[in-house]
Amino acid sequence: MVFFSAALVVSGCGQSESPGFRINLDGYDPAKVSQAQREAIGEAMEEFFGTPDVPRVPQELGLDAERIAVAAGPVEGRADGAQHGVYRQHCAVCHGISGDGAGALATTVDPYPRDFRLGVFKYTTTRAGAKPLRSDLRRILLRGIPSTGMPSYAQLADGELAALVEYVVYLSLRGETERYLVQRVVDEGEYLPLGADVKEEVFDEAAVWAAESWAAPEREPEDYAVVRPPRPEYTPPQRAASIERGKQLYASKNSQCVQCHGPNGDGDGENDLLYDDWNKPKIGVTPEETARLARLYRLPAQKLRARNFREGAFRGGGNPEDLYLRVYAGIKGTPMPAAGPQAGAGGVLTPEEIWDVVNYVLSLSGRY
Repeated sequence: MVFFSAALVVSGCGQSESPGFRINLDGYDPAKVSQAQREAIGEAMEEFFGTPDVPRVPQELGLDAERIAVAAGPVEGRADGAQHGVYRQHCAVCHGISGDGAGALATTVDPYPRDFRLGVFKYTTTRAGAKPLRSDLRRILLRGIPSTGMPSYAQLADGELAALVEYVVYLSLRGETERYLVQRVVDEGEYLPLGADVKEEVFDEAAVWAAESWAAPEREPEDYAVVRPPRPEYTPPQRAASIERGKQLYASKNSQCVQCHGPNGDGDGENDLLYDDWNKPKIGVTPEETARLARLYRLPAQKLRARNFREGAFRGGGNPEDLYLRVYAGIKGTPMPAAGPQAGAGGVLTPEEIWDVVNYVLSLSGRY
């Protein structure tokens, strides 16, 4: 394992202590994780990825060290006019220094800020199960996410936007690696201290593997990205017919739309106990178990609300092409499944049927 370690940023004057990455022990009883285990995990992760002020950028992970240099560390203007520490300036108050979605303002917004550590992102142009493209993350920064606490950062310079995207990927790779390491040390009782061979194995099996899952869609978009056929041109009678077909598909047993979104698209379906992948582990089979689990997480469980189409606020984008993607690829990390054809398999809906459903949903939102 060869590291390219960039001393990206040094602490600014007046800071008594640099922040550190918080070890991801969500779901673990703190009393059952020893100090030796915590130290072993912290030391290995610092060796792999450095600290918030001085990240390390392993060459094997294919990250852009210069962009990470702009995002990392304390907020700082340079003599050449360049801005550094843009993640801490714009993102950490909600997403946290560690990218855990538990920043100072996290509990004030619904849904919670995204926890990057799972490596799962909801609104992408890639197929179910695939990582997003960097352009997907950039799009979220430019647009924001309507009816959430995520604003638009369209005012930022292109270099700052690129830096934030790269740093989010860095935090994601770091988070996936850390979770794997925690499982090895805590769940499997890996012998301490961790030897170089074990660290090498963890790095290859977690960090390099996760990096490849990010690289593949960028390298081979034809195998991972959803191909959106052009939206058909409709005459008024054809549009009305498409909306009616979409209404029938929406109500069909195969699509299951009404289970969550309700028969009239009001978000009041029978399945109202919805949780995304970030909150699902906090829910036990009994109220007592749920109460016990609540003590093991930094943020309390938060229910997911199915979208009310009549409000016209679509978090992944409200134009027809965006809605096509949401139906085709689903919303990753949530109960919203992929309805379009996947690699090597048919889907619940054909591309033509997806356009019909999109047209029906747009009609519910008042856009037709």
